[in-house]
Amino acid sequence: MVQGGRCPAPMRVSRRRMVQVGAISLFGLSLERLLLADAERRAAGRPEPRADACILVFLNGGPSHLDTFDMKPDAPEGIRGEFKPIPSSLPGIPVCELLPRLARLMHKATLIRSVHHSVNNSHAAAVYCALTGHDRGEQGGGAKPTDNPAIGSVLARVRPPDRLMVPYVCLPYKTQEGAGGPPQPGFFAGWLGRSYDPLFILQDPGSPDFAVPGLTPQPSLDDKRLLARRSLLQRVDDPIRRYSDRPLAEMGKLQERAFDLLTSPVVRRAFRVQEEPDTVRDRYGRNIYGHSVLLARRLIEAGTRVVCISWAPHANATWDTHSNNFKMLRERLLPQLDAAVSSLIEDLHDRRLLARTIVAVMGEFGRTPKVNKNAGRDHWNYCYSVALFGGGFRPGYVHGSSDRTGAFPTADPVTPAEIVATIYHCLGVDPNLTLPDPLGRPLRIVPEGRVLQELLA
Repeated sequence: MVQGGRCPAPMRVSRRRMVQVGAISLFGLSLERLLLADAERRAAGRPEPRADACILVFLNGGPSHLDTFDMKPDAPEGIRGEFKPIPSSLPGIPVCELLPRLARLMHKATLIRSVHHSVNNSHAAAVYCALTGHDRGEQGGGAKPTDNPAIGSVLARVRPPDRLMVPYVCLPYKTQEGAGGPPQPGFFAGWLGRSYDPLFILQDPGSPDFAVPGLTPQPSLDDKRLLARRSLLQRVDDPIRRYSDRPLAEMGKLQERAFDLLTSPVVRRAFRVQEEPDTVRDRYGRNIYGHSVLLARRLIEAGTRVVCISWAPHANATWDTHSNNFKMLRERLLPQLDAAVSSLIEDLHDRRLLARTIVAVMGEFGRTPKVNKNAGRDHWNYCYSVALFGGGFRPGYVHGSSDRTGAFPTADPVTPAEIVATIYHCLGVDPNLTLPDPLGRPLRIVPEGRVLQELLA
């Protein structure tokens, strides 16, 4: 690009930068795009990162705030529910009796009790709003290429890993809008392009036969044969790279780095949950969600920027408790959540990673204060809770409050766009940043969300 009639000085690419290119080359990114990301970061004057990674524990379907983090024991019968509150490590802030381990960690949490949005109560619209900060309305039809990008996709674009690793991972489901329906919006790259989509892990990471598609060579392709193929590609591509003056001539080197991903012991080891001691796997929980949260910790340790755990195979499963709310929470959902998230927080703290890693526990909305005739609670977007740990957030802080029945905020209401903007800020990305869509139009990554400075440490 010529500026003011002069050609800018050539951009030097270090060996470390080329390794970084290799880390994302398997997913379609190019050297040209990575250099563009460098330029965008410099031009945007991004905030100093408080965090290097983010784990989104997304309780898909909508968890009941009244039965977890904002209980109303003095509310009338038919609203307060069946569970009792217990004291937490944060004085004056009780939580549900089924979350005893998380109760001991609440002094590390930033708890928001006044989240709300005006999006229609359908799952797809609310999930999209919660994960991107945007309201696309009731379009239906699942994820679209015109959707706004997920947090992980934006990080893959403007702040990719600084070592050889996958930038953005979603697991253990590509959650559907309903059983057999299309994938929900909010998890994909949208107008950033499919090359910034996550790597989806769609099986139980704790199963004995677990393997990662795209990172697992065929059994007949051992490391020796992979290296032989690399050598052959080098001989074919060398003349092209020697005589081409275009940046995309570096694609041969990108292919080499893709081989590095396939043969890297560090990358392979990151996905091996089975190597964790039995005591650790027991703490997280011997179930698909416990294994997924444990894998998220391993991936963050290895250099992945964003991991999203979508806690449901489809929108009407797990946390969508229209019936038998208390039975489902008591027998399965809350014990699994308590084990997995508390173990994650403890391990990140013990490994000195929590200060630089955001853990966000949230859903797309809460549940109705009034218990319905099926002993369930229905969708409720007017007030719900979100818990944030680490990564620059203010520990031991409660923001906002709800009324006596948990129906509406009474102080400091917060929108999903503000939460997403604040997460971006902590990750060193200006939420006002604009990126070009496929037509070259500059689009803002968060439309209206302001950074909530009061949530920051």
